Amino acid sequence: MIPRLLLSAPASGGGKTTAACALLQALVDRGAAPAAFKCGPDYIDPMFHSRIIGAKSRNLDLFFLGKECARALLAENSQNAGVALIEGVMGYYDGVALSDEASAYDLARTTQTPVVLVLDGRGRALSAAAEAAGFRDFRPDSGIRGVILNRVSPMLYPRLKQSIESETGLHVYGYLPVMEDCALESRHLGLVTADEVADLKDKLRRLARQAERSLELDGLLDLARSAPELDAPALDVPPRVEGRPRIAVAWDKAFCFYYQDSLNLLKRLGAELVEFSPLADKALPEGTQGLYLGGGYPELCAGELSANRAMREAVCKAAAGGMPTVAECGGFLYLHETLEDVGGRSWPMAGLLPQRAWNSGKLGRFGYVTLTAAHEGLLCAAGERIPAHEFHYWESGEPGEDFYAQKPQSSRSWRCGVHTPTLYAGFPHFHFCGCMQAARRFVAACGAYQP
Repeated sequence: MIPRLLLSAPASGGGKTTAACALLQALVDRGAAPAAFKCGPDYIDPMFHSRIIGAKSRNLDLFFLGKECARALLAENSQNAGVALIEGVMGYYDGVALSDEASAYDLARTTQTPVVLVLDGRGRALSAAAEAAGFRDFRPDSGIRGVILNRVSPMLYPRLKQSIESETGLHVYGYLPVMEDCALESRHLGLVTADEVADLKDKLRRLARQAERSLELDGLLDLARSAPELDAPALDVPPRVEGRPRIAVAWDKAFCFYYQDSLNLLKRLGAELVEFSPLADKALPEGTQGLYLGGGYPELCAGELSANRAMREAVCKAAAGGMPTVAECGGFLYLHETLEDVGGRSWPMAGLLPQRAWNSGKLGRFGYVTLTAAHEGLLCAAGERIPAHEFHYWESGEPGEDFYAQKPQSSRSWRCGVHTPTLYAGFPHFHFCGCMQAARRFVAACGAYQP
């Protein structure tokens, strides 16, 4: 039995991240030991959940994971937690293309989790009831059990609550007022990372105090406890690799986009993970047998990355010498010959890939894709498939052509990615729990590598 709750909203920008953070911080302050989850592929919201609030946080993405794996990870990561709080993605029914596949609704249905809809109360009265009823009734199994009102005044709230409850029968579990001094900043890939927000802990404490005053926390916990027993199989993990190969994971303010369950899977497959900073360190960790260069914001740190010539040369030498290397999106940009920063200046990078990378000024090839390998390489054999996601404004002179990328429910496709026996480098990023055999191949290649 896992008490659980999913917060969603009619659309992006409705305040679900603010409401989720306020509720999580209030639950932590109460000693309720919440576990947090993010629906979809977003890296940044879980940073707020975990690094600042202190709640264990993971991603649950049905496109990446499939239904059984998502349920398994929800169960596994909710062990010893008092309640599991899932934050939705986009609008409640917004999934792949114009379907509800992999939406917050799909996840709620898959995990039988009660849903509370976060409604923006600005500029509306009775229409708030119509919106709540419309979302609840759009699917007969919507799972929507209640409402939280966001950005409403204490004076207006009692009337809005009475209106929604009398018109729809949904319970309103409180409200959050406009709190301009607690706004969370954004940039081109979404919210700024948790480590960058000034006075974030103080902002979240104020949000939590407000949640204690104006949200029905006990009622929300009761709703979470009403969730049925979760039907979750054990995670089916491939056999471990012998020898405990050491994989160096780039981790600093330039490279911080990783799925924690992906990292945990590499460990379960036998890897030893050691963090290093391409910004600050002068050499790779001693005994490194593999490299994992995740996504992040290298374009914001291009000058600093370039100034660390010793590390640029160490990474290039290792990867060129056959050290198994996975470089997703930001890590892919780092491997280029040059990288343009946000001001338009180009800086020398690792130089493994003899191409430049620049700001295209627009979001490129955004969304889910299925990658099919054109030939055998580090992660998979020819014809094998990997679910992936792209989200980037920067472009490459040669984004690769070793995979066929196919948009779901679409005829749109393209070639992308560099895939050799020792290297994956490309804009698409993936969740290793959604391609466990690829993860094992990576760890096994690291184990076989001899410097």
